[in-house]
Amino acid sequence: VQLVESGGGLVQAGGSLTLTCTISGFTSDDYAIGWFRQPPGKEREGVASISGSDGHTEYEDSVKGRFTVSSDNARHTVHLQMNNLKPEDTAVYYCGGDHPRRRAYYGLNYLRYDSWGHGTQVTVSA
Repeated sequence: VQLVESGGGLVQAGGSLTLTCTISGFTSDDYAIGWFRQPPGKEREGVASISGSDGHTEYEDSVKGRFTVSSDNARHTVHLQMNNLKPEDTAVYYCGGDHPRRRAYYGLNYLRYDSWGHGTQVTVSA
């Protein structure tokens, strides 16, 4: 299983970006994907997650109403649409995944995900 993030960049506060996690090695929709971020000097934190089989999503409180996670199983991609970005959203963003699912619940705990991409930088200027 390989995960590759793309779509990061520099944007002004209030702007939008869409991150994409391209997945290879998944053979069905029995997966969990989480988006995480690591701001400079801080620990990795969960942002959003999605279940491939039922589309169940979960969001960290600070991004609710601004970020939307979605999956395209046919194209093997998971997207994170980020609107109304704030300087505090600046971080390296990672997608983590597990396939097939080995746990009943994944959520926003990065320890539950076994496969990781290399990350994509998101910088939001004031």
